[in-house]
Order: sequence, then C-alpha cells, then structure tokens
Amino acid sequence: MQVLIDNFDRILEAFLTTLRLFLVAGALSLVFGTILAGMRVGPIAILNKAGALYVAIFRNTPLLVLLLLVVFGLPKLDVQLGYFNMNVLALTVYTSTFVCEALRSGVNSIPLGQAEAARSIGLGFGQTMTQVILPQSFRAVVPPIASVLIALTKNTSLCSIFGMFEATAAMKGLFNDNAGARIPIFIGIALGYIIIVEVISAAAAMIERRWRIV
Repeated sequence: MQVLIDNFDRILEAFLTTLRLFLVAGALSLVFGTILAGMRVGPIAILNKAGALYVAIFRNTPLLVLLLLVVFGLPKLDVQLGYFNMNVLALTVYTSTFVCEALRSGVNSIPLGQAEAARSIGLGFGQTMTQVILPQSFRAVVPPIASVLIALTKNTSLCSIFGMFEATAAMKGLFNDNAGARIPIFIGIALGYIIIVEVISAAAAMIERRWRIV
C-alpha cells in the first residue's frame, strides 16, 4: 500500500475533480431533469412531445458517444467551453433524462384528485406543480434519484478519456508507473468510489426518513 501513501496528494486531487464533476453535473441534471419532467406531464402538447423526443434520443445514446460528440463536435462549431465544462455538459445531457423519468414516475404516482383539488381552488398548472405535485413527487422518488446520482458518480470515470485528471485517470497513471502494485492501486481507487457512493446512499436515506416523518 506504500504506493498509495506516496501518491496520496495525486489521488486526492483526482478524487476532488471527480467530486467537482459529480456535484456540478448532478445539480444541473436535477434542475434540467425537473424542467423536462414538467414538460412531459404538462398540458402543452408540443412541449410534451419535445420532452419525450429529448428523453428518447439522449437516454438511449451511450454516454461515451455523447462525450465524443460534445468534446470533438463543439470545437468544430467554434464553441470553446474547456474540457471540464464540456464533460459536465455531456454528463448533464445524459443524466437529466434519467432524473426526468424518475420524477415523471413520481408525478404519476400522485392521485389525480390532488391536481383536481388544486385547480378547484384556482391554482394554475405551474402553481399546482410547484406547490402540490412536485413536493410530493420528490418524496416518492428519493431512492431512484439516489440511484441516478450513484450512476453519475461512476459515469464520471469516462471523463478520464477526455482530458480530465479524475480518479480513473489517476489509477491509469499509477498503473503505468507502478506495474507491480496494480492490485493495491485498484483496491485503493475502488474504495474511494465506494466511499462517495456510500455518502450519497446515506444522504438519501436520511432525506427519505426526514420526509417520511414530515
């Protein structure tokens, strides 16, 4: 395990990059996924169809392909975002579709009478969604949203191919420099991912218990 101790600063820097990718892409995915879910369950047909088309295209496109399109396609269109922003963009485009579908299932689980009651007291669609439906939906979909965020954490490993020195890139570099210590290196990096995933799971469980009490 000496190789991990000797390269601790390098590994820490890599995991901080992994966390930055996760936190920024995760936050953007939650926001955009919520907007997509609103489009998909809303009464405006064109928005409903646009949301469904977006989800159908990007949920079924491999993340690696999206990363290739963003990282190599945008510069050809004279769009320069930097490697971090381009990786975040691809992760967000992909992950937001899964957030959308999780939220949509939560919205569909709310009894129709809730929306009818809201409309009967004069609330519009937007007010009904933000004040009545979505708060209940979020409570119902904490576990699936947590699963989406866990998948996002692991998907950040693909960013090592596209200019990001994150945890997987650090592991590859350590493999090249320390061929005889591959097993402890692999175990050390894997433990880092496991810790991040366990923190997400614990936070989701805490939120679920808190909202259940409320």
